[in-house]
Amino acid sequence: MSFPDHLAVRLESYIEGLEYGEDEYVAPLREAMRYSLLAGGKRVRPVLLMATGAVFGGDPQELLPTAAALEMIHTYSLIHDDLPAFDDDNLRRGKPTCHVRYGESVAILAGDALFAEAFRLICQKQQAAPAAKLAVMEEVAVSTGVKGMVGGQFLDVYGIPGEGPDTVRLLHSLKTGRLIMACVRCGAILSGAPEEQTARLTAFAAELGLLFQIKDDILDVVGETVELGKQAGTDARLDRHTYVSVYGLRESERLAAESREKALAELGQVRGETVDLAGITNYIYERRR
Repeated sequence: MSFPDHLAVRLESYIEGLEYGEDEYVAPLREAMRYSLLAGGKRVRPVLLMATGAVFGGDPQELLPTAAALEMIHTYSLIHDDLPAFDDDNLRRGKPTCHVRYGESVAILAGDALFAEAFRLICQKQQAAPAAKLAVMEEVAVSTGVKGMVGGQFLDVYGIPGEGPDTVRLLHSLKTGRLIMACVRCGAILSGAPEEQTARLTAFAAELGLLFQIKDDILDVVGETVELGKQAGTDARLDRHTYVSVYGLRESERLAAESREKALAELGQVRGETVDLAGITNYIYERRR
């Protein structure tokens, strides 16, 4: 079971061809958007969406608009995360961050534009029944708002009472896990997955999001800046609540292994060919950057 790189290749080709208008006066903004969106990466989130859809007979090619939209939203979140007001990072995927390259104001607007363009892409390009398209837009909106990614980012910056396991799990289930869950759920919605199968996939996605964040926290401690493509040690520098700061490194590694097993167990209850989803799960567990 390996990562489905063939799906990432499809996504890469699609996002390279995206247009954001032809007006010359916003050309520098388009350049900043494309700079961050095309900076590379494994494209885990859109690949997760396409792989989920394929379990229920969805054509990955037909799912590309929503898959690309979710990658655009993820990129917007990275641009904003890197800003001096948040993580103040200078490197992302081995390149200068958007605000370092283009300035803070352009970086903020590039993130805003990617978020808006993501919804435009779903509205205009995703072929689906109206009810399914509306459900997808609701899923994306909820997963990125106060009850999802933005709410989690707020908690990460300003903190919440307590520093125990429940606190750190809540924080990261919103900041990281909710968008990962949206990718799985949108793939299920667009491919017409039965309700009980969508519930199984949602449970799988919850564990996958947890696994992703635990590994992220571990790599921030043990990884090297050159290998990660971003500044190592950011969490400690900013005194952020992470799995490693709460549990310690050894226990975090055990929790990561446990989450992988739980995710694969949930996946085993899904009817259909789930080898690509299993490959994504193993990649997340084994990744070094």
